Amino acid sequence: MRTFALLAILSTSFLFCNAQTKKDNGWISLFDGVSTKGWHSYGKAAAGSAWKADNGAIHLDASEKGDWQSAKGGDIVTNEEFENFHLKLEWKISKDGNSGIIFLVHEDTAKYNYTFKTGPEMQVLDNAGNEDGKIYKHHAGDLYDLIACYKETVKPVGEWNLAEVIVNKGKLELRLNGTTVVKTSLWDDSWKKLIEGSKFKTMPGFGTFKKGKIALQDHGYDVWYRNIEIKKL
Repeated sequence: MRTFALLAILSTSFLFCNAQTKKDNGWISLFDGVSTKGWHSYGKAAAGSAWKADNGAIHLDASEKGDWQSAKGGDIVTNEEFENFHLKLEWKISKDGNSGIIFLVHEDTAKYNYTFKTGPEMQVLDNAGNEDGKIYKHHAGDLYDLIACYKETVKPVGEWNLAEVIVNKGKLELRLNGTTVVKTSLWDDSWKKLIEGSKFKTMPGFGTFKKGKIALQDHGYDVWYRNIEIKKL
């Protein structure tokens, strides 16, 4: 028991020191590795119980089905809003799985019942197994339904992928596994034209907010996220 307790203390100390180092370098950890602290299900006070800290990752356990989402999940969002930022995280999807990294989310459930009603999404997907893999602009790394990847760099299902989202002074860049896969401007006429040609054209709040929360999507499939860090620009 004493050995176990000592290991637990050392593990906690490592996580704390690691987070402090990231802060010293301008990076802020959004996941402590052991809990869902700092996150909550959209429109609720805490993260749904389907979201679990599991071996150093936030894992959506989608075994208990709801409608198109899991029964006790829902998208989780950060407690804090971000404006100009560089987000970096790793994701791993289950076979046939679907999820997404949604950003600039405006949390107002009276007007918007889902995170995707306001926030653009970097797609997370098993391209080979999920039906969205057959749809243009719906592949892993795409700016979902808006811009397809310049180059597909996603790894096979079950492997970790490094995703980066950079929003800075009206410019957006998406990177997947070290490669820039999407670059575009935000909120200008070309952005509005992109939205008009997408499934989001009937959602008046979509892509309009210049500050918002980060969301991890529950699309009814198991997914894992780890090493979630953000730098304010």
